[in-house]
Amino acid sequence: MTAQPDPALDIAPTGLIRSTPPAPGEPPASPPARRALLPSMLVAALTLFATYGGLIAILLPTQIQLLFGDEQKEANLAIVTTVSFVFTLFAQPIAGAFSDRTRSRFGRRSPWMVLGALVGGILLFGMGSLTDLVWITVFWVVIQVALNFLQAPLTTITADRFPRSQRGGASAMIGLGTQLGMTVGIMVASALAAQFGVAYSVFGGAVIVVTLLFVLINRDWSSKDAAVDPFRWGAFFRSFWVNPRRHPDFFWAFTARFLLILGYFVVSTYQLYLLQQYIGLSLGEAQGAVLTLTLVAFVPTLLAIALSGWWSDKVGRRKVFIYVASAIMVVGLAMPLIMPDMTGMILMSIINGVGFGLYMSVDAALMTEVLPSEGTAAGKDLGILNVATNIPQALSPSIALLIISAMGGYAMLFVFAIVFVILAAIATAPIKGVR
Repeated sequence: MTAQPDPALDIAPTGLIRSTPPAPGEPPASPPARRALLPSMLVAALTLFATYGGLIAILLPTQIQLLFGDEQKEANLAIVTTVSFVFTLFAQPIAGAFSDRTRSRFGRRSPWMVLGALVGGILLFGMGSLTDLVWITVFWVVIQVALNFLQAPLTTITADRFPRSQRGGASAMIGLGTQLGMTVGIMVASALAAQFGVAYSVFGGAVIVVTLLFVLINRDWSSKDAAVDPFRWGAFFRSFWVNPRRHPDFFWAFTARFLLILGYFVVSTYQLYLLQQYIGLSLGEAQGAVLTLTLVAFVPTLLAIALSGWWSDKVGRRKVFIYVASAIMVVGLAMPLIMPDMTGMILMSIINGVGFGLYMSVDAALMTEVLPSEGTAAGKDLGILNVATNIPQALSPSIALLIISAMGGYAMLFVFAIVFVILAAIATAPIKGVR
């Protein structure tokens, strides 16, 4: 009797999606997405990005300002984040590459997610008690590296367990979690800003608990006996170079994301200080205003993410959504230049919420479709693409400081952002393999 083909069998970038575990010596495989996976991805992304949002937008800037005063706050924040950039530059591609090769009874991704959550979460319990800039920097660097080791395998699950035709919806779920998380994180951090040590601990505990629940609920097939190529250090390090001539779509996708994220975060990273220096608010008023701006952007962003992910899957197109998102963001970033007050900032947040929401879910799906080598090293390659998010985020405080001090103050941050969002849209055009 002829064996019936596995109805769940589908080619995935990192191997196979199949309803039964692979036999010893076969390539690694992933189980098909079950009902719990999408909501689990939402909650995991929400928790991770709540931590990012609360720490970056409120807790770290507040801690530094209270410890070192108004005169040194921008420079000291730039020191901490720039040092972190150096150490976290390749954290995600390295974590992705390690997870691609990991052979364990828990699968390829789960061990690294748990390790990142435990290290980052535990150090967050001690972050709020630090008063020395050197130790703040050391803890911040290790926390950021650990959270990147959690994020890299989490984002690869979209490529592991969903066929290409369903990745827009799966990416939208990550996007929803990201935006919900940033909002929740800023709300929690704002509420606990006066006790930032407690706030750090809340985020640390949440990261640990949610990650452990995620890997227990969404078990991967064992990769313990899966086939693996012999490890060679030279080949490992060479694999991080993706030749732009051989893989131009990958290069242009990286470049476009880099430019847009840099433009976006040059404004948002210094938002707490911008509200004080450009709008004229006190520290307490600025902390409340950050929460207000986050809340007014909340619903527009969620609607844009949900609509764009579903719609892009339905029409089979990605790039047009990127162009529309970029145009909307340009309009939003112009608002504080036209109205340098809270009204302008609120309008910017609402309009940018729509634009960035459109961008987030579609861009994540596009990235899974430009992977080189048939996506056989998706963890590493998606990690490299995530560097296009990490580098501009990490560099944005230093670049913002340079713009503020040398180019005419906080207003020039919006001009810089507009230019780079336009350049990002232009860089998307040469991508040929994605419509």
